[in-house]
Parts: sequence; structure tokens; C-alpha cells
Amino acid sequence: MLDLNIEPMPFPEAIEYFRDKVPLTPEQFKRLEDEYKSKAFTVSGITALDVLNDIMKELLKALEEGLTAAEFRERVNRALEARGWEGLSRYRADNIFRTNIQTAFSVGRYRQMTDPEIVSRRPYWMYDAVNDRRTRPAHAALDGMVFPADHPFWDTWYPPNGYRCRCSVSSLSERDIQRRGLKVSDSIPEMVQPPGQSAVPLLPDPGFDVNPARVPWEPDLSKYPDVLRKAYEKRRAERG
Repeated sequence: MLDLNIEPMPFPEAIEYFRDKVPLTPEQFKRLEDEYKSKAFTVSGITALDVLNDIMKELLKALEEGLTAAEFRERVNRALEARGWEGLSRYRADNIFRTNIQTAFSVGRYRQMTDPEIVSRRPYWMYDAVNDRRTRPAHAALDGMVFPADHPFWDTWYPPNGYRCRCSVSSLSERDIQRRGLKVSDSIPEMVQPPGQSAVPLLPDPGFDVNPARVPWEPDLSKYPDVLRKAYEKRRAERG
């Protein structure tokens, strides 16, 4: 029998995106304009910046080392309990892990797909939902829809589009479109119809209506709120 030793493969673009985030309390986070929130990290109900920093560090390790949700929870709970905090429940840890990791991977994928050479060869993007009983109706209805890569649809509907959203995007060439008989949409529908269900409004979950990947890779800090600018500069200094 062939013995395979499969090592985790880091995703540099996803790691770079998450490493540049700065921890903020939920109150500080709420005061940010939507366009800046993708550069910040927070967890509802946790107001201590040292604890937020611990959680963020463990998420970064999960990205770098390919850790599972269970491994993340075990490690982060050790750090929290060492500070006298109660550990995260299984559900809360899973929500934090999946939402943040999925966002980082989606942003990393976006940066790959928008490389000028790639987008010139694969100028169409297709929404890809998981399509099981946990898939949100609106997300299931979007499955298989194709828009040009530069269409405004992706400003709002580039996943994740909610907590624990597992949707993704595939890039396609003109030949892919023709071979698979796909239709390229040019307008964003107001209502969509999930398979076997009634039509539903096409609305993202609250807080997930901005594409996190569209925030500048190297932001103009002069335009950032003071609290985020100072935190960002401090983190960059710590990284050398």
C-alpha cells in the first residue's frame, strides 16, 4: 500500500490578508464604516483587546499550519483559560473559525482571480453554493449564476455572504461558457427562486454586503479612522 504523507499547503494570499487585520473591540468595530471593516478583527461580546489578539493569533496559526476547527478551539481555549476567561463553546468557536477562515480564503482566491493575466483568460465568474440542507435559500438560488468578473454583482455578493457561509466563486473562460452552455447575466435580480421553493428577495445577511477583497491591498492610511490607523501602524511595526 502506498503511504502518503500529505503536508498542509499554506495559502499565501489568504495568510497575508488575515495577518494585516487589527483587533478592535465590538464597540470600536461598530463605529467603522463598512469599507474599513475587512481590515479589522473583532468577536461579539469580547471587549478585552488582549483576548481578541489571542483569538486572532490562533486563527492566523490555523491558516499557516492548516489546523482544523477542533484544533483551533483547543488552542484558543488554552490561551483564554490562562487569562482567566471561560473557553469558547463548540458552536461559537466553529462560527469564529469558519467565518474568518472562509473570508481569508475567499479574499486570497479573489486576489488570484483578479491577476491581470488570469482575468484576461478567465473573464467570467460563477457563484458556487454547496447545495445541502444548510445552504441559505438565496445562496442556493444563486448557484451556477455567471457574471463578468468586473460586474457590480460581486461588490455585494462575493462570498462569504453570511456567518458560516460556505459558498465560493469559480473563474471561467469563454470556452468554458460555450462548452457548458452557461448564460452570462448582465443584471442583478431583485428576487431569486431556490430549487423547489418560492421566490425570495436577493439580500445578503446583515454585515456581509461588502466585498472584503475590494479594500486596497496597501491602504491609504490618511483616509482611515484614527483608531484603525493607529492599530494598523502598530501591527505593521510589530511585524518589522
